[in-house]
This record gives sequence, structure tokens and C-alpha cells, in this order.
Amino acid sequence: MEEKNCQHKEKNDHRLKKNRQFNYIFKNGEKVSSKNFNLFIIKSKYKNYKIGYSISKKEGKANKRNKLKRRLKEIIRINQLPKNYHNYVLQAKNGACGLEYKEIEEQLLKIFSREKNHEYV
Repeated sequence: MEEKNCQHKEKNDHRLKKNRQFNYIFKNGEKVSSKNFNLFIIKSKYKNYKIGYSISKKEGKANKRNKLKRRLKEIIRINQLPKNYHNYVLQAKNGACGLEYKEIEEQLLKIFSREKNHEYV
């Protein structure tokens, strides 16, 4: 039997998945805020960064929340915002789903640049 030629790319998995990971970062992490986003940051003992996205159901139906999440992921990927040895939770505040792509990008660049000026525990 022949092996199928899979087109899966090996990539680093930079996602926070477990509820306890989110809760730990919310409880112990440092918070940096902008008008529509909160960024919680904590140092990690692992080389790769991990990032999780938190968007309330109050923001809208699943399609709106997923669209915002896709935009956040793409902006972070393109601009290479996170640093290694850190874990992040990016929390959307009320009204974040109504923002245009450029507005989201400006706010994320702003909060990640503030983050780079500090060293977190």
C-alpha cells in the first residue's frame, strides 16, 4: 500500500487550550490594556510562546466572534508580535467585533509595544 502524500505542514502550536491555562494567566499575569483589548502576559519556561483568545458571547453570535478571532490571529502572525518564553491571553472588550481591520491592528501594535518595555514575572 502506498503512503498518501499529505500536505500537512508541521508548525509550532502556539495555542493555549486548557481552561486552567487561561485562568492561571488571568490570575497571575500582568495586564496591558487598550480601548478594546486587554493583554495578559506571563513568563514561560518553554521556548515557544503560547497565546489564547478570549471573546465574550456578549460580543455577538459565533460568526462575529470567529471573524474577530481570525483577524487577531492574522495580525499577530503577520507582525510577529509575541516574544518567545512568554504566554499571552488576548481578551476582547465590548465593541471589539465592530472594529475595522486597521483599527484592530493599530491597537494590537500599541499594546504589544507597551508589553516589550516591561519584563514580566
